[in-house]
Amino acid sequence: MQINRTGSAQWSGGLKDGKGQISTQSGALKAYPYGFASRFEGVPGTNPEELIGAAHAGCFTMALSLILGEAGLRADNMETTAKVTLEAVEGGFAITAIQLTLVASIPGTDDATFKELANKAKAGCPVSKALASVPITLDARLA
Repeated sequence: MQINRTGSAQWSGGLKDGKGQISTQSGALKAYPYGFASRFEGVPGTNPEELIGAAHAGCFTMALSLILGEAGLRADNMETTAKVTLEAVEGGFAITAIQLTLVASIPGTDDATFKELANKAKAGCPVSKALASVPITLDARLA
């Protein structure tokens, strides 16, 4: 089985004075603004790093749901944040780290089992695999 999803971007102008729009196939984002200021100066709008973070948090949490089910467990609630670090490096900028932070309520599990399953999800989720060149850490806590 092969599934294809698309995202697109449009850009006009130079790096600092230009403006862009990001869209997704589903319509979740439709011509959503992004630019230099939203990426580097904290101005409202999106940026590629927060989109990667959202995708990674969503993929990891969904993968963990699968792994919990295989272990006979079910989460009451899981909340994951992915902090994506963009840094200046030799030759430009690079994503240098991703920190996943998970707080979960999962009846019937202990901390050791929970962390083992969470690490399995971190290693196995497709977005983690796509980002394998980036150090990915996980802080997983039961609520």
